Amino acid sequence: MRAVVMRVLRAEVRVGGSAVAAIGPGQAALVGFGRGDQEADVAWMARKLHALRIFPDETGRLRHSADELGRAHLLVPQFTLYGDVGSGHRPDFGPAMPPAEAAAMWQLFLGAFGPAQAGVFGADMRFLSENDGPLTILVTSPVRSAG
Repeated sequence: MRAVVMRVLRAEVRVGGSAVAAIGPGQAALVGFGRGDQEADVAWMARKLHALRIFPDETGRLRHSADELGRAHLLVPQFTLYGDVGSGHRPDFGPAMPPAEAAAMWQLFLGAFGPAQAGVFGADMRFLSENDGPLTILVTSPVRSAG
């Protein structure tokens, strides 16, 4: 499981020209599922994103999580995080979890994460953000054995 996490001043997801999710200052995360990801990855990622200390204290050190500061979360499903361009120039999405499985994992992730604004799985979305810093972190769940 992968997430690209951004500290934002504001972020919004639009579908068909209408806003479906929006936050002010907080944390936005693009979230993708890879083949072999399991429920344990979902639980690990939910905990990690809640605890991620990407907000500064009064000295400028990154010591606070969005939760500690009462900031909002925006979660956006993003299968393209598993696009592989290792050979050639066109992304190979083979490493991404198949759509039906990923849709179920997305729902599981939303349940594990708890209250948050969220994009729409499978929709053609427009993601707008005003990054703060900018501060962007790539988070990858530990590799797990499928067997």
